[in-house]
Order: sequence, then structure tokens, then C-alpha cells
Amino acid sequence: MTHSAATAFDLTRIACVWMRGGTSKAAFFRARDLPADPELRDRLLLAAMGTPDARQIDGIGGGTPLTTKVAIISASGADQSDIDYLFGQVVIGEDRIDYAPTCGNILAGVGPYAIDQGLVPAGDGETIVRIRMVNTGGLCEAVVRTPGGRVSYTGDTRISGVPTSGAPIELRFRDIAGSSCGALYPTGRRLDVIEGVGVTCIDNGMPVVLIRAGDVGATGYETPTELDANADVKARVEAIRLAAGPLMGLGDVAGKVVPKMTLVSPPRDGGHLNTRTFIPRKCHDAIGVLGAASVATAFDDQGTICASLGAGPAGSGLRDISVEHPTGEFTIRLSGGLSGRPGGGEGEAPSVALLRTARPLFDGHVLVPPATAA
Repeated sequence: MTHSAATAFDLTRIACVWMRGGTSKAAFFRARDLPADPELRDRLLLAAMGTPDARQIDGIGGGTPLTTKVAIISASGADQSDIDYLFGQVVIGEDRIDYAPTCGNILAGVGPYAIDQGLVPAGDGETIVRIRMVNTGGLCEAVVRTPGGRVSYTGDTRISGVPTSGAPIELRFRDIAGSSCGALYPTGRRLDVIEGVGVTCIDNGMPVVLIRAGDVGATGYETPTELDANADVKARVEAIRLAAGPLMGLGDVAGKVVPKMTLVSPPRDGGHLNTRTFIPRKCHDAIGVLGAASVATAFDDQGTICASLGAGPAGSGLRDISVEHPTGEFTIRLSGGLSGRPGGGEGEAPSVALLRTARPLFDGHVLVPPATAA
């Protein structure tokens, strides 16, 4: 750990970059600037974010799951990757960080951050950063625009949920099927009945349980606020989640943020399917990157719970699946795979790629009480 000494204000300075990645925000840290001991590291990070106070009034956290995240970055010692990315979801109102899942939105900021920090040399035009997602072991190639050998954050690419445009960051995922559960369909089936409700349990980058909205008493078109206020729907969804966890190889998930729970329904705005996602007990204003990858994969497979929603693009080439969510849509590009279609192998997963944007919001130091940095 190489942080600077306490300031005149009797606070300790830790180098930090606050970044937007996709539709989320996180505090980015170099691993070398944090304590090596995980317990001490987490105590410092929780203090920096202002946890366990749900408002995070004495820290930099935003008081919502989408703005209460941390990314710990280091050079990778593996041959197939340049950067190790450890993601932490600070649990709102609790004094802990969940390292079980990764986060694809925050992943969009890892490549630019690594280049800016000098961990990866920039090419002239574009730079490919090979990232190992430490939480799951999955691999991703981030294609970052670097004209003149510097990261460009400005551009014309727009994504739903972000009011401004930016430079596109292409994320190409490799070997993410079963990243947390060990198999694309961790129960061994494309269809299951849990708590009397038909579901599909899938993991193509993120463990997700898909449920037809009508089967738990919802329409699927409610606002997140309306669903958060519907105690009956939330109780049914949570009961299914708790039962699905052990079946998916995740064990007791009462204290975890996975699996994500996604209600699916027919599209309304020109997409392929409509979604409402719980992470895990609060309805998401959008949908996570890797959660959307798993949802799109299930839709692409006509043997899943999504079969009643209609067919997606045919063939084994590039297939763009448009996933509608409360604040817009998310397009996932699939190739290969075709798990549940004629000619597709059992459990064969498609490759996933998508476009995001990201940018730094501040670059400096976060200040924490010295006792938490000891």
C-alpha cells in the first residue's frame, strides 16, 4: 500500500478516479494504493464510500446500487490478459462489499483507466486492452479509441440511460459462459419450475433467473417505483431467487446480489423483448451489461422461457438482440452458439459483444479517517 500521509486535516489521502462506466459509477483504485489485507482494504473502501449509512452522506457513494461500486485495478500476471479487474458492489445500508458478481458497465471504464494510468501503452488510433474479470475469471477485450496515443472520451455514440454522447468502447467477451455457476444452464435444464413458477436459469456472464412477468402477478411494463412498491410481486420474486441460488451452484444467496432476477414480457418499443430486473431486491432503472448478455442469450435460444415472446434473428452469424428496459434499450451482439436451435450443441453459448461509453468524473484523492487506513 503506497498512499500518502495524513493531511493537515487529519485525514488520509487515497488516489482515486471516480468514473462513469455505461450507466453506473464507481470509485477506481490501483490495488497498490490499498491495503493488501482484504479486511483492512474493505474497511478503507467502506469508509470512502460512506457505508453503512444508506444515504452515504459521509462518503462519495451515491446512495443507490448503480452509484455505490468500486473497481480495483492492477497489472495482470496472466499471459492472456493485461489487466486484472476486481469489482466490488458496496451493499446499500450494510457494512460489507459483495465480490461475488462482476459488473459489465463498470468494465467499460477499465480499459481507458488502465491506459490513463500507464498500465497499458496506448496505440495510435485504437488500443485493445485485455481484461481479466477477477470475480468470475472471465476475459474481455476492450477496444478503446486512442488517437495520437491518448484516450478519447468524446464522440457521437449514445447509450440508453446516459444523456450525453461519448467515444464508443467495444467490449468483446470471451469464455464467459458459466462464469459464476460453471455452466451456461447451471441447473442442467433450459426450463425449471421453482416455487410453482416456470423459469430459465442461465449464466452467460451473469447468473440470471428469467420469469414471465405475468406468472408473478406483474405486467412487465410497470415503472421501477411501482414494482418496488408491490410487496406481493417482490416477495414472490425473492422466494424464487432464494430457491434458485442452490440449484444454480451459488449456495445460500440470502446475502448475495446474485442471481439477478429478470421479468420478461413482449416488446413495446421495437425491441425483441421487454425486461424488468431486480438487483436483487430493488428494481433496476435499466439492465446490467452482463445481465443483458444472459437475457439476450436466453431469448436467442428457443428452448427457454422466452420462446413465447417471439423469434430473434435467424442464423449462426451476427445477431443483434434488442433488450428493452425501463429507460430505453440495450443491444447485445451475439455470434455462434445457437444453443437451443437445430444444429446447436447442448449448452453451446454464443459469443457476446457490445458498445458502451465511459469517462472520468474526477481524478484526485478520496479522504478517509486515518484509523480506517491503518
